[in-house]
Amino acid sequence: QVQLVESGGGLVQAGGSLRLSCAASGLTFRQYGMGWFRQAPGKEREFVAAMSWSDSSTLYADSVKGRFTISRNNAKSTVYLQMNNLTPEDTAVYYCAAEYGLGLHIRISEYDYWGQGTQVTVST
Repeated sequence: QVQLVESGGGLVQAGGSLRLSCAASGLTFRQYGMGWFRQAPGKEREFVAAMSWSDSSTLYADSVKGRFTISRNNAKSTVYLQMNNLTPEDTAVYYCAAEYGLGLHIRISEYDYWGQGTQVTVST
């Protein structure tokens, strides 16, 4: 049974930082591209960042480029999202997702497995 478990969310002031983690089990992690998405209240789920399984190539949404960094540790079957210079517009539930294959996809439909999400709230 595949499980993706996010952690690291919380309440932070604008300008602060958070590091999200997503621990995967039940799959061969190094064969999966990994992504982060987020969903704010009343809005659709949107792409944030993705990382391939092969050469660690990355892809970011324009709204987070230069502030967020995705990384992975295949030995720990974990993907991370370092979020710096947070703004209230970053407030959302953040989800990690796994896609069997190269990865680097921005569409929700490309991903095979999803975590339950972790809340990130940025106050002014």
